[in-house]
Amino acid sequence: MTNPAPDAIAPSLDLIESLAREAVATLPEPWRVPATHVVLRVEDFAPEEMLEAMDLNDPFELTGLYEGIPLTEKSVSDQALHPDMVWLFRRPILDEWAERGNVSLQELVSHVVIHELAHHFGWSDAEISEVDRWWE
Repeated sequence: MTNPAPDAIAPSLDLIESLAREAVATLPEPWRVPATHVVLRVEDFAPEEMLEAMDLNDPFELTGLYEGIPLTEKSVSDQALHPDMVWLFRRPILDEWAERGNVSLQELVSHVVIHELAHHFGWSDAEISEVDRWWE
């Protein structure tokens, strides 16, 4: 294993967002274009209210979250209060990446993005596995 450069810094919020956008850009059709309509938001940790709503005490337990109404449940009469959003949480993602040690940061970010988009699209586990080869 190679030691990191002594002046290396932790991946930034911007880098995580860039990796997430790349994951969306490489989705297969017909998912790629609709996925671009979901807002990506990257923060260091989930907001406290979000953790409380999910009954989580440890902010490192949540790497990502889909917030919105899945396409399979939307109606044309629904009034959107805010756009559908995929949240990514940098510090828990980096923590999992370091613990795993056997996947690239791009692979992990892509996995989290695809998992959260699966909620948006209403995908089954079989459909997720067609797009996300994570478990192979």
